[in-house]
Amino acid sequence: MLSPLVKGALLLLLAEACFAGIGAIVKFTSGTASEVQVVFFRNFFALILMLPFLYKHGFSLLKTNRWYLHLSRALTGIISMYCFFYVLARLPLAQGMLVLLLSPFIVPIIARFWLKERPSRLTLFSILLGFIGVVLAMPANYGNAEAILLVGLLSAVLVAVTKTTIRYMSDTEPAVRIVFYFSLLTAILSAIPVPFYWQPLNNTVWFAFVAMGILAAIGQLAMTRAYAIAPASDIGMWTYSSVIFAGLFGYLFWQEPVTLAWLSGVLVILYAGYITTRQKLL
Repeated sequence: MLSPLVKGALLLLLAEACFAGIGAIVKFTSGTASEVQVVFFRNFFALILMLPFLYKHGFSLLKTNRWYLHLSRALTGIISMYCFFYVLARLPLAQGMLVLLLSPFIVPIIARFWLKERPSRLTLFSILLGFIGVVLAMPANYGNAEAILLVGLLSAVLVAVTKTTIRYMSDTEPAVRIVFYFSLLTAILSAIPVPFYWQPLNNTVWFAFVAMGILAAIGQLAMTRAYAIAPASDIGMWTYSSVIFAGLFGYLFWQEPVTLAWLSGVLVILYAGYITTRQKLL
């Protein structure tokens, strides 16, 4: 039987594959739809897909004494989405996903002071390795986009806060409730600016939005379950796996080059995640 740590790592891999797929769809639709539309329909279709869970569990699913945490997670999540989609629309897919990979460096710091989770020396070493991997994988001309990097950094910080919030509330809130409230609240909040930024959409974009909602629902459920069963500071490094999926999608759909430097960085990142998980299995 798999340990909670291994299950958490596998679920996080699934979640990151879904999130990389969302990134590819965002990049694909950015030339036709406004960022406001992309954020709204990502959340709207994810909410639609969560409605069967409400039917299955009944309105007892909505009962919570920690509504403030759900609202906080929704606010940080939606702001992070706007920032992240802004970055993806302006950079190659692999580069855009690299910006988001800054969040695992921040998760253990937040978890240390908020959740009192003490990362081991090996975890700290793996964080350093992960940072080195990201630097190696970044293209040489990446420094020309300082403003985009700042927006990406803000997104990474908010993602780290969101993931730590999941860990904090998971002792009383089941994964389905967390994801349902996230989908509901972000759909409501992101609907507000849509009339002011509406653009005509073709059938292909509508199909892409539906696919994005499906990936969002699966990814959120997998990520929420992962952080509910394993410490954020121990499995957060597997967030780096999204760069592999992003590099693959970028190469397949936009012929973005896979350089030796990028591959070297990815290998370092994977090793960092491996030693973080393995230390708990010995």
